[in-house]
Amino acid sequence: MEDLRIIISGGGTGGHIFPAVSIANAIKQIKPNAKILFVGAEGRMEMTRVPAAGYEIKGLPVRGLIRPLYSLKNFGVMRDFFKSKRIVKSIIKEFAPQVVVGVGGYASSPTLNAAHSLGIPCLIQEQNSFAGVTNKSLGKKAEKICVAYEGMERFFPKDRIVLTGNPVRQNLLHVTESKAECAAAFGMNIDSPIILLVGGSLGARTLNESVLNNLQQIADAPVQFIWQTGSYYKQQIEENLKANGKPTNLYVTDFVSRMDQAYKAADLVISRAGASSISELCLLGKPSILVPSPNVAEDHQTHNAMALVNKNAALYVKDVEAREKLIPLALQTVTDVAKLHQLGDNALGMAYPDSAEAIAEMVLKLARR
Repeated sequence: MEDLRIIISGGGTGGHIFPAVSIANAIKQIKPNAKILFVGAEGRMEMTRVPAAGYEIKGLPVRGLIRPLYSLKNFGVMRDFFKSKRIVKSIIKEFAPQVVVGVGGYASSPTLNAAHSLGIPCLIQEQNSFAGVTNKSLGKKAEKICVAYEGMERFFPKDRIVLTGNPVRQNLLHVTESKAECAAAFGMNIDSPIILLVGGSLGARTLNESVLNNLQQIADAPVQFIWQTGSYYKQQIEENLKANGKPTNLYVTDFVSRMDQAYKAADLVISRAGASSISELCLLGKPSILVPSPNVAEDHQTHNAMALVNKNAALYVKDVEAREKLIPLALQTVTDVAKLHQLGDNALGMAYPDSAEAIAEMVLKLARR
């Protein structure tokens, strides 16, 4: 196929954007001349992250429904949805893609609806173990639905589901530095265990408060911490540590730019249970304690976490119990070498290392049709 053109739509969070870019990169690996256009939501993260990855993106004035659903503000939301659908129809007619891929997020709904109405084959990539409202409705229109967990026929037509796993950031897999060198990048050594605590790029209030509530226990432990606070909480945490004292075994940063080094240095990871985070932990075989965010649609992070917990591939702490239980459990677990090996090996057994390539092949197959 000489002139291959594909639209990839979605975003809103890193959890949607990382897989989308990974799929685009995998398509380019197979078909270097492929033309790929992204469609995102104006003002959202994808509008800067996608161009930074080297791809063109068009923005739509689409946004999410406001709770409660009977709110009068949703009239404006629906107006923007139909406006976005009109805009994206003209984008599709001008770009003339053979396939449209949806990765979740506000923009994927009008884009895939418009593509379906124009008779263009669609593929959905569902990252979570509990499908969201948008993807459930789009599943009826998609030719293929690529999923990361078993049992997704609860949400989608069984004959269209393909188990591919979630694509992850490829740079995580190719760290050239040794574990000791990675630890040294954070001012640490590998003589005592290292715990990595991440709450996403914006941070997670519960995880941060769990650290602040247990500063003395952390200071007394023969353990080192890499703590990504998130930009939103940076100033507040700096003030707290200035007032209460920062333990010397605690490395604090609002953003870890070399997450590949942080993962390699860590003996145990504490994380939210977003789909991308879980896929990364599995692919790297990292033992983890998951604290699902309660502030997500359909509580999908708890479903994601339990998929690992039920296979003894991660530990789990409820958000409401984290401030009291999380740090003591982490300090206990990180010194239990047998437990760390068991969790890491079981997580690795749930990984799909060639996920982006498998989805790319599926996209190309639809394009050839």
